[in-house]
Amino acid sequence: MAGEIPEEVLYHVLDALPTEISFIDADDTVRYFNKDDKRVFRRPKSAIGRKVQDSHPKKSRDKVNEILESFRQNRRDMVQFWIDHHGRRMLIRYFAVRDDQGSYLGTLEATEDITDIQGLEGEKRQL
Repeated sequence: MAGEIPEEVLYHVLDALPTEISFIDADDTVRYFNKDDKRVFRRPKSAIGRKVQDSHPKKSRDKVNEILESFRQNRRDMVQFWIDHHGRRMLIRYFAVRDDQGSYLGTLEATEDITDIQGLEGEKRQL
């Protein structure tokens, strides 16, 4: 990593991203999410410190566990889905977070509304 960002500034940088992110540690505990009041898939602050499985409907918990286990066992580094949600196309990606030795540290979940991106054509090179 190059450079340093004060922690308070880093929170604002993460909120400025066009992506909702959540970090789940190696024990499946939710440790962080950005865009607290602007999320498409809202999470209560009480989700911090709780198991990620508790933030998902029962019908999807097996899929969540399968993804996390594939990251733990180093079978995958990324999984992605896309869904239509209230007329918008949402891209949901899960990334394994690993240290320099490849040890699993947790999972980064990233959700982005890609509806407008999908409609881009040609190039735009001017402001």
